[in-house]
Amino acid sequence: MKYYLLSVMQPVGEPPAPDVLAEIGKNLDALNQDLREAGAWVFAGGLHGPESSTVLRPRDGDVLVTDGPYAEGKEMLGGISLIEAPDLDAALEWGRRLALATTLPIEVRPFVGEAGER
Repeated sequence: MKYYLLSVMQPVGEPPAPDVLAEIGKNLDALNQDLREAGAWVFAGGLHGPESSTVLRPRDGDVLVTDGPYAEGKEMLGGISLIEAPDLDAALEWGRRLALATTLPIEVRPFVGEAGER
């Protein structure tokens, strides 16, 4: 089994209307339950907006700390799901289901090595 990161790419700006968010939440709850039942669930969660970030940059042997996002963009990382899947095809199927549940683009990326390797 391998670990895969499913990244939710969310547009910057106003969130959807409350009724739309409620439907997305319901869909995500159902998908996360399916992940658990399939034994693929590791972790999932949403993120606050990029304005809440703090960026740490190495500089001349020290670390510079600044508020705000690393870069301005039209999309931001809105949330993540960490799953276990036997192969990329299985991870892509979970990613497809997450895209349908969130109505947002999903990036699927494997971790280096196999699950359980340290």
